[in-house]
Amino acid sequence: MRLHILGICGTFMAGIAALAREAGHAVSGSDANAWPPMSTQLEQLGIAVQRGYDPAHLRPAPDVVVVGNVITRGNPAIEHVLNEGLAYVSGPQWLAEHVLRGRHVLAVAGTHGKTTTTSMLAWLLDHAGLAPGFLVGGVPVDFGVSARLGSGRHFVIEADEYDTAFFDKRSKFVHYGPRTAILNNLEYDHADIFPDLASIERQFHHLVRTVPGNGRLIVNGADASLPRVLEMGCWSEVEWFDDARGWTTLSAEDGAADVRLRGVPQGSLKLPLPGLHNRANALAAIAAAAHVGVPAAASLQALERFGGVKRRLELRGSRRGISVYDDFAHHPTAIAATIAALHEAAGPARRVLAVLEPRSNTMRLGGHAQTLARSLDGAALAFVYARPDLKWDAGQALGDLGARLHVHAQLGTLVADVAAVAQPGDRILVMSNGDFGGVHQLLLDALGRESAYGNRES
Repeated sequence: MRLHILGICGTFMAGIAALAREAGHAVSGSDANAWPPMSTQLEQLGIAVQRGYDPAHLRPAPDVVVVGNVITRGNPAIEHVLNEGLAYVSGPQWLAEHVLRGRHVLAVAGTHGKTTTTSMLAWLLDHAGLAPGFLVGGVPVDFGVSARLGSGRHFVIEADEYDTAFFDKRSKFVHYGPRTAILNNLEYDHADIFPDLASIERQFHHLVRTVPGNGRLIVNGADASLPRVLEMGCWSEVEWFDDARGWTTLSAEDGAADVRLRGVPQGSLKLPLPGLHNRANALAAIAAAAHVGVPAAASLQALERFGGVKRRLELRGSRRGISVYDDFAHHPTAIAATIAALHEAAGPARRVLAVLEPRSNTMRLGGHAQTLARSLDGAALAFVYARPDLKWDAGQALGDLGARLHVHAQLGTLVADVAAVAQPGDRILVMSNGDFGGVHQLLLDALGRESAYGNRES
């Protein structure tokens, strides 16, 4: 079968491309933009990516066009598909019909931590010899690809609540039919498609409705919204984490955490990733793996060697003692947690310089403007890129940060400002859900030039 994927460079659609290619299909695709790590993955897989949405990309007609949710009516390619009567399908539906059917699906849902938790869970099952398939909205370091079919009966998937396609406004995750489902947390997000938190809670309940009676929900007991989801109706077994009713952690003196199940010790968690949020993610993954027969002791052993995910607190390089990190954080809760994790990893005495691009639809529309300043409070300095399409005044909204706030309308001046004030020992934390104009390398280059001009070692 010959597939053409519209929006192929998105994290989910690039995974679909990888799975289809592995299954033996001929795969091509088109997108408006491409950036690592997904553009790199597609290139390594030998999948041709055409820039833009020219209808010529669909001649001769493929057997099916797989449509990403970035595609809207009016897009030249989709108008050609409809006018010519070409076969088309959404990514989640294609996945459900061609990959997930007949398998034990383990789905990871939540506002935060989906990518890391999905990667952890796939790693635990792989370490246990279950050879799972997976689709992750990022690239796990331990696997080097965002998706694979796997030879086992289990499939681990990052379950996104964003809508499916222009013709299917249900959340993606209602297509997956999980037998094990993690509900990691739930906060307001995606202001472009959800009017309020209650509407997202309703979508999460649609996911709950798809889990069979002999399936299991792995639920964060510390989250305020998830109990409301379960109160709408629950027909499956519930296992709690971050809650005394289920899986918990207690800090130990050596930096590890003692893991307990309903108070009974299970072993020690020595996670390479810092942060309370990552320890909660690990608990969820351990609980989900236990549902398919992986002992907690085996999971704890595997997590000691978990390599993390690209673009999740990923060290991109260092110059003159200043480290530049990349992170996907684009929600106030995730921003605050990432800053705290960086302090935990290197100690609070070393400064964190936060460099933020408010790029997501919710961020650009101002959905988080009122809570963003508080999320940046752990940073010594905050540099915010006021994109041309930003619908709110960053200087005014973040004014509570006072002199710590630096707002820039030009990427070049932002980079120069950061390089001018950065000091040896600082950690520069770049946060965006896009490529941010390649700012990571721009910062490293600028720091190197500053070093050379100052006659200091780089």
